[in-house]
Amino acid sequence: MQLGDIGNAQALPLGRPLDGVRVLALEQMQALPWGTQLLARLGADVVKIEHPRHGEAGRAAQPAIADPQGRPLGATFLRNNLNKRSVGIDLKSAEGRALVRRLAPHYDVVCENFKPGALAALGLDYASLSADHPRLIYLSISGFGATRSSPYRDWPAYAAVAEAMSGVYEQARLPGQPPVPNPVAGLGDTGTGLFGVIGVLAALHHRERIGRGQHIDIAMLDAMLAFGDFGPNAWSLGLRREPDQELVQPGIYQGFRARDGWFILQVIREHQFERLAHLIAHAHWLDDERLRTRIGWARHLESIIRPGIETWAATRSRTQACAELAAAGLAAGPCLHPSELACDAHVLERDALVAVPRPNGDGEPVLVAGNPIKMSAVADGPDRRMPWLGEHTDAVLQSDLGLDRAELARLRAAGVIG
Repeated sequence: MQLGDIGNAQALPLGRPLDGVRVLALEQMQALPWGTQLLARLGADVVKIEHPRHGEAGRAAQPAIADPQGRPLGATFLRNNLNKRSVGIDLKSAEGRALVRRLAPHYDVVCENFKPGALAALGLDYASLSADHPRLIYLSISGFGATRSSPYRDWPAYAAVAEAMSGVYEQARLPGQPPVPNPVAGLGDTGTGLFGVIGVLAALHHRERIGRGQHIDIAMLDAMLAFGDFGPNAWSLGLRREPDQELVQPGIYQGFRARDGWFILQVIREHQFERLAHLIAHAHWLDDERLRTRIGWARHLESIIRPGIETWAATRSRTQACAELAAAGLAAGPCLHPSELACDAHVLERDALVAVPRPNGDGEPVLVAGNPIKMSAVADGPDRRMPWLGEHTDAVLQSDLGLDRAELARLRAAGVIG
């Protein structure tokens, strides 16, 4: 396939795993929108509730492009809302909240990532909606959880907050240097969204056994503790350091410079070290008492190992060095720049990026991550573009609630819908 050529894949006759599953999303920014986009890619009908005039907060992110009406489509919104429908409803309006309560029984899943307690005050929490719809599955995503006590429960949280509090920043921080926020973009968001998807899939399966839905509560901090599990686990096993001291980890986990940039190499077993020494013509390392142990490799990284590896790599490109290391059974990979990813052979072959045309055709397409889940009975794509604000309001309210044109016009004039 061509990179992200939206619409170039034909769905297989077997359909998609979540065909027929309906999701009502009261969502904003990234953690939950990323998760519901994945559900949509697996076949779910995802209807997104947004403020009828401003839309959700992700639309205001930067950088941005304009939709056909000249309204901003921010980067956070662009990459997390493919394959969804947008319904504009003002939740601050009593009539707007009543519309959402009427919509809920038409959906298998209601998802939200508001501040804990906010939707309870509006009568849109799990207890309120499940009273009339006991089979409802309700997903809540927040910084610190919605159903159990936490001293941080009322703290606002973005991805960097959860990442920092999980210990991963301090684990990676160089002595005397400040932490680097979002080192892998919004892992605190996408990782949390992924656990939300797993919870929804499990609850859908569980509902077939128990006959009712349930409340799924995902905290961003919990998700990041799961992703960054090495730190507390290693600490509990005695691998510790005081703040601003260097952490010497057994093995080689480092970036090395090649002729055209950097690559990462990981050597954590004795047979791997032996292969490395032979590959780069430093077999004498195997008789060096200083390099007998994994902790010895780490302690003498800068004085012995780095000069040896980088002298060997200086005559090779990143890709050439990594190919030779891989052929020797060693795990290595080049540090790629975003400009290289768009034409990378792996990315192209697996549709790991898709290209979303700009609404007004003015410029290069916008690159968005593809669906990483490859299934033998499900075709990749075609992805539908992100929705314009309130684009599907009339269609959803007509089909789900049977509202006629006169009622829609009245609600629109009153500012309830958009």
